[in-house]
Amino acid sequence: MEGWQFWLMVAVMVAGAALVLLRGRAAGGDTSPGAEALYRAQLAELERDLARGTLQPIEADRLRIEISRRLLEADKATARPIETADQRPVLGGLVVLVLGAAIAGYMWLGAPMYPDLPLAARIAAAEALRTVRPDQTTAEAQVTLPPPLTPDAEFAPLIERLRAAVSANPDDQTGLALLARNEAALGNFAAARKAQSALIAAKGEAVTAQDLADLAEMMIAVAGGYVSPQAEAVLTQALQLDPANATARYYAGLMMGQVGRYDLGFRMWRPLADGPEDAAWMPAFRLQMPDMAARAGVEFEMSALRGPSAGDIAATQDMSDADRRVMIEAMVAQLSDRLAVEGGSAEEWARLIGALLVLGDTGRADTIRAEAEQVFAGNAAALATITAASAP
Repeated sequence: MEGWQFWLMVAVMVAGAALVLLRGRAAGGDTSPGAEALYRAQLAELERDLARGTLQPIEADRLRIEISRRLLEADKATARPIETADQRPVLGGLVVLVLGAAIAGYMWLGAPMYPDLPLAARIAAAEALRTVRPDQTTAEAQVTLPPPLTPDAEFAPLIERLRAAVSANPDDQTGLALLARNEAALGNFAAARKAQSALIAAKGEAVTAQDLADLAEMMIAVAGGYVSPQAEAVLTQALQLDPANATARYYAGLMMGQVGRYDLGFRMWRPLADGPEDAAWMPAFRLQMPDMAARAGVEFEMSALRGPSAGDIAATQDMSDADRRVMIEAMVAQLSDRLAVEGGSAEEWARLIGALLVLGDTGRADTIRAEAEQVFAGNAAALATITAASAP
């Protein structure tokens, strides 16, 4: 429905309500005060004729009944419009109040100048946009990126030697990984993508989900933050290897938002709400997530990491051993139950492991560590966090 059609419909509704209020006068019949006075005068004349003897009693009774009947009808006809007239201001005020509240609510919550867009139409439009969106080459040609950073005097010769070493030995996986990481840190994303692509080719079947996610991230950076179909394909491969890979989930959700599928984007992003906090994309995620949730029609509020932190445990040092143990066990139980039901970030699993070690429950800590390693299999950064928490 176009904007003018909406307001036309509102005008018709108001006019219809006004007509309903005005119907009372038309439905009341003859509302003239003269009709009632005439019938009362006829009754008086009838009594005078009866008293003079010019009218027989039987005839007088018949006429009296007929005139009285007409007088009652006149009284009813007069009363109806008066009653309606008394109610009209109240009813009119209620109509204006309800319509005013409805229009104000729609102006606040709705989008008056936008046409109707049912869910099926929105999904179809998103899929159409996803199909025809620009490819990686086109996107790169349309973007002007800031120049790469100039390395300082100490780092410049090192990066040059690294570039030369990789050029001389293009299959060296360690050199390629270092080069891709350092070129990305300098903002030279095209060179970083080239090195990362070579690394993936050199690894062959040993490639990890994080390797692919890093490549997609570099492709997206070169395209100015746009997730092309080619970058999406790389993200899909990464998620096939590890559905929990945080980097791939972030950029896959970003792509869903770019094509208008905020519902799917929110589902991709929901598990990332609690971390990893040290991810390069986390600041952008924290800014974007509330808008993604709102557009998906979900009430959502970003929260900090939950569970017993080192500070929480340190705060129990002044307690008695019994009280301290009870408090830590309560926090551990709460975190353990939530991770079992909802899952969580590597940092939260690490907190649980650390708390169990504080309690001396090494057997359970080992069980939780093994479970966490299964959850984050293939995620080197997450596994490093888990391993560090398990260290004595």
